[in-house]
Amino acid sequence: MLVDLATPAALGALALGYALGAIPFGLILTRFAGLGDVRAIGSGNIGATNVLRTGRKGLAAATLLGDALKGTVAVLIAKGLGEGPALAAGLGAFLGHLFPVWLGFKGGKGVATFIGVLLAFSPPTLGIFAAIWLGLAFALKYSSLAALAASAATPLALWALGAPMQAVLFLLLGVLLWWKHAPNIRRLASGTEGRIGQKG
Repeated sequence: MLVDLATPAALGALALGYALGAIPFGLILTRFAGLGDVRAIGSGNIGATNVLRTGRKGLAAATLLGDALKGTVAVLIAKGLGEGPALAAGLGAFLGHLFPVWLGFKGGKGVATFIGVLLAFSPPTLGIFAAIWLGLAFALKYSSLAALAASAATPLALWALGAPMQAVLFLLLGVLLWWKHAPNIRRLASGTEGRIGQKG
């Protein structure tokens, strides 16, 4: 993957992925809906879980879809250039979402974009991710915990399915996702983490 990232095609795909990933759908949609800055409520995050805390389920669903599809689109565009550019595009989209230049490099936590990139590479693995996320989210009502567990399982599933380079990519994405969730992990440990559907 590192060799492929050094090619002009991969660098271009990385840049394209970043540009798409940096689109802050949660912030844009909530502002258009007249709800102000979503960063002022809940966790202060721009992602779908925090948008849900506005009480607007439709906006949260639209945010989830937008943040996911920007990762999917980036990878699908780059796939025609080979696996290396596709991996670079996925990485770029994820980095763009986490560190968007438009918001002072303070973006989301990456779960939806992780899902979108995974959809482009391996729908069967996305099924595994979804099963883990939905099971834990339904049982425990903690979106962050469900996402952490599902993201940890993803590289293992990809490796088992014979996609080692994709497994390496998602290991890296997973590490970044866990790092961005450090405050959630601390709140989970202290019992103060917000539950799914909780406002404020």
